[in-house]
Amino acid sequence: MADTSTQVMDSDRLESGWLPNLRYDLPAGLVVFLVALPLCLGIALASDAPLISGVLAGIVGGLVVAALSGSALSVSGPAAGLAVIVADGIHTLGTFEAFLAAVVVSGIVQVILGAMRAGIVATLFPLSVIKGMLAAIGIILILKQIPHALGHDVDYEGDLSFQALGHQANTFSEIADAFMSWSPGVALLTLASIAVLIAWERKPIAGSQLARVLPGPLVVVVMGVVVNELYAWFVPSFHITAAAGHLVTLPVFDTLGEARSLLTAPDLTRMLEMDVVIVGVTIAIVGSIETLLSLEAVDKLDPYKRVSPPNRELLAQGVGNVVSGMVGGLPITAVIVRSSANVYAGARTRQSAVIHGLFLLALVVAVPALLNRIPLGCLAAVLLMVGYKLARIKLFQDMWARGIDQFLPFVATIVVTVFSDLLMGVAVGFVLAAIMVVLTNFHTSIVVVQDGDDYLVKFTKDVSFLNKPKLAKVLASIPRGARVVIDGTRASFIDFDILEAVDDFATSAALRGITVERRGVDTRAYPFTLSRR
Repeated sequence: MADTSTQVMDSDRLESGWLPNLRYDLPAGLVVFLVALPLCLGIALASDAPLISGVLAGIVGGLVVAALSGSALSVSGPAAGLAVIVADGIHTLGTFEAFLAAVVVSGIVQVILGAMRAGIVATLFPLSVIKGMLAAIGIILILKQIPHALGHDVDYEGDLSFQALGHQANTFSEIADAFMSWSPGVALLTLASIAVLIAWERKPIAGSQLARVLPGPLVVVVMGVVVNELYAWFVPSFHITAAAGHLVTLPVFDTLGEARSLLTAPDLTRMLEMDVVIVGVTIAIVGSIETLLSLEAVDKLDPYKRVSPPNRELLAQGVGNVVSGMVGGLPITAVIVRSSANVYAGARTRQSAVIHGLFLLALVVAVPALLNRIPLGCLAAVLLMVGYKLARIKLFQDMWARGIDQFLPFVATIVVTVFSDLLMGVAVGFVLAAIMVVLTNFHTSIVVVQDGDDYLVKFTKDVSFLNKPKLAKVLASIPRGARVVIDGTRASFIDFDILEAVDDFATSAALRGITVERRGVDTRAYPFTLSRR
């Protein structure tokens, strides 16, 4: 997977049309397919849903959402962040068919949100928080893939939560357990896979025709299948088996009729029931927030810095969820793991996401038995590389260089996301970023210049009651007999609390022999007014 910093250098401009970009999008779509396959299965398993429902959601995310979306690089599918909501929803509603009706409801709600232009929420997230979210996902990918890389596959592939679902383990205890019960065959294959992926990004392979035709992750997967067969022949103790849970596990069917029998239709007669509506609205709200966060993050990763339309994305996600619910699939969101894999695989346009959906549809139907030979250790190596690129040391250095007001929300988002979940991490980062803005405003909104007994107190920006403590401290420090100019000409808004503080100072100043001159210190209108009609 080529680093985004080299993608722009490799090409002077972005080609228009689907055909010129196919040489980039086809291998990228294949890479995303390899990443998405175990994630779709793992998330379905964690959601207590049929395995095929995760795959169906991935197919719809590729063929429907990607086709309707305005994002060039975002990839949609079932999300780990919804696994608990899905499991609880199925349990609450009693049947999977009723839950599918809730998925349809969630899609309708998202279409309404898109039509209401609710995507404006995406612009509210600070850059420090978005970068923190990306770094956190990278760190989580690294931590969560270490057990799979060592052959400890107790937790499902694609889990991003710190506390494991269904048992008392957490991310760190699972890593410790993995080192205590590691599989030599899986560990050796994972190391070989990482070595191949690194070599594929270094000269002379990087930029060669071989790298364009055969993406590194595909080479790794083929190598993994071949090496595992050699294990069986020559080193049986290293052989990686499905019984131990170390291989991809897809449902296998002999005929198309048998495949169709796995599809589940929603119970649409329950769509208007209050409990179904509540589950559907919950999925719509949480899924929409995760989608908008992912959309903002992917735009930051895009080497061509394209801006995705958030309202159109909500409409696309809504249609996708309606379709997914109708065919028996899990709810869909834009997913940062798959999307970042798409970026680092060198994708240029949204057709890479469509191609990944085609691969899911064709290969899952045609050759599930062959896919079930893929070792999870190989796919763990691919995700480890994605995680490393999302959480590079240079990113931390850059954020530190931007100042404490950027670095603290960045780090807070990372820490809370790693130890809790994505939405909580973003919420904490957002609040801390807002606090840093307020604190910065305290230090820069009021400037004092002294020349002998002459003092200039200048409001350099809008001032509100939050600035009152600093203003009171500044005015109290002015000595007797001074001449003071209070200048508010550069402030477009001055709060009544500030005006009152200035009035109180002017009254007391006369008693202390202080001369006060006001410039532009008067009431300023709020940016909105209440109608008197």
